[in-house]
Amino acid sequence: MNLNLRNAVISNVSSSNQEQLKDTIVDAIQRGEEKMLPGLGVLFEVIWNNADTNEQHMMLETLEKGLKH
Repeated sequence: MNLNLRNAVISNVSSSNQEQLKDTIVDAIQRGEEKMLPGLGVLFEVIWNNADTNEQHMMLETLEKGLKH
């Protein structure tokens, strides 16, 4: 069985509105289950690929700050 995780995650959330996307992200984080991490990674990849250079820089600053706490 050949499972393309990226396509599966994107297919599962492609029709979601912002509130549903937020609920999906918050739920995955609150559950803290390792199996949710790849899906969050796919969502981050979509965000990163659709962000301009300034937005990417802001994300990196936020990530760096968060990792230092």
